[in-house]
Amino acid sequence: MHDPGRNVARHLRAAATQTPDLTATLSPLSVSPTGRVVHAPCTFRQLDQESDAAARLFHAQGITQGTRVLLAVRPGHDLIVCMFGLLKLGAVPVAIDPGMGLESYLNCVRHARPTALVSIRSAYWLSWLPLPAFHSLEHRVTVGGRRWRQQLAQCTSHEPRPLMALAADDPAAILFTSGSTGAPKGVAYTHGMFDAQIELIRSTYRIAPGEVDMPMLPVFALFNPALGMTTVTPLLDPTKPASADPAPIVAALISERVTNSFGSPAIWARIADHCDRRRLTLPHLRRVLIAGAPVPDGLLAQLQRLAPQAQLHTPYGATECLPVSTIEAHELLATQRDLARRGGGTCVGRAVAGVEIRIIRETDEPLGSLAETTPCAPGEIGEIIATGPSVTRAYDGLPNATALAKIPDGDRVWHRMGDLGCIGPDGLLRFFGRRAEKVRTTQGDLYTEALEPAFRVHPKVARCALIGLGKQAPKVAALVVEPKEGHFPANTGERETFIESLRAQAADHPQAAAIQHVFFQRKLPVDVRHNAKIHRLQLSKEWTARTRL
Repeated sequence: MHDPGRNVARHLRAAATQTPDLTATLSPLSVSPTGRVVHAPCTFRQLDQESDAAARLFHAQGITQGTRVLLAVRPGHDLIVCMFGLLKLGAVPVAIDPGMGLESYLNCVRHARPTALVSIRSAYWLSWLPLPAFHSLEHRVTVGGRRWRQQLAQCTSHEPRPLMALAADDPAAILFTSGSTGAPKGVAYTHGMFDAQIELIRSTYRIAPGEVDMPMLPVFALFNPALGMTTVTPLLDPTKPASADPAPIVAALISERVTNSFGSPAIWARIADHCDRRRLTLPHLRRVLIAGAPVPDGLLAQLQRLAPQAQLHTPYGATECLPVSTIEAHELLATQRDLARRGGGTCVGRAVAGVEIRIIRETDEPLGSLAETTPCAPGEIGEIIATGPSVTRAYDGLPNATALAKIPDGDRVWHRMGDLGCIGPDGLLRFFGRRAEKVRTTQGDLYTEALEPAFRVHPKVARCALIGLGKQAPKVAALVVEPKEGHFPANTGERETFIESLRAQAADHPQAAAIQHVFFQRKLPVDVRHNAKIHRLQLSKEWTARTRL
């Protein structure tokens, strides 16, 4: 029998062999007049055969082992087919969030230097424009539509296509960060790192083959074939998850008896509010993962009521290092809520098996070894670093960024998360915010997740952001509030009353008085990927200009 080595696509081949008739994907076709979502099913045997056919088609177009392939395909069945087709060849897919804006997207493409494009028709035509980003392209394959289906059918065989034999350190993909606090960077993944992630997710959350998943972040759909889970593609635009219509999503969660789902706080808030309005529950959910930004306590409590059989997890990690830690909502709400409101940081749980977390004193300099770090005392706030089998070792083509973010340690590497936190005597990691968003004032440093939770619980607050006013430190601390719908202050009197109630809400917080200004904004700028991470540095520039500080 052919040995694929550590090629991560072998997990799909195993699922196709062990459970060939189990449904692998459910793709939305239409919504019936009653609101039910009609899906097209595909079994694991069919998915394996289709991705084999895609591999044959790609290979015939010049894509081989090591080829960098810009993957611009809509989330769902075709994306999974293309991804596994490329992995089977040993090609290296390049995945970039299309919603980051055309300029940023083109910058990422230019930096990644792909030589092939696998894309939907609109991206195919875009690639022929005289733009420097596409100069490296030598091969193009269009995905979707009747012609694509015909090509796959012509390349389909009942004989499995041998997988490229690969080692654990062979390149698997380039996944770009969201760029929420800087320019997006390509993260270099190997097949061994994907393997480690799959095993960490399986063991941490006790995922069993045969479960049904609705991933509301497209990249997580790519783990499902390896985990033996059915993937239900949600009806939403991944570039605008916070504006998605929750009705078809909830309908599919119920009708397809979804057991597992990952999404940001923004999308889960829409789902929860829809369920409350319609008096619906989600009885089949066993597990909900909410990540991308701190999760409001009220949302967790709301989901506990709507999905009474589910465990609600709030994992912590990054594109470069996932997962790092996790905690379940019952423990979080029972023991950590009041501490967070008093400035103790947002608890993100314990390290998952195989991952080690440390807190070190902050420095802006590269660290050549672990010996160059200064450990923080228990409970002391510092920089979070993590190591483990799923920790990526480098950014693609960015040696300076790699040197700043990675700490060599023998045969392993520590990743500097770019976040601030502490580990208390209880062993729990508490998150205090991004290092870049810390506000330095004359009274001392202020951390976003030390202050914002005290104001987030205000019944009229949808989001809020701690920012620093001024072009250089020390800065003036301010809070920018996005009120809930219908609560934006209409005049000076309402604004002053709102501010008084905010200050009263946080009266027992030891640092709340350090906030000198409170501003209101109808919508805070957030990241594309999760629609939850607030662009505080952008807010700081905008409000500094408006206040002329």
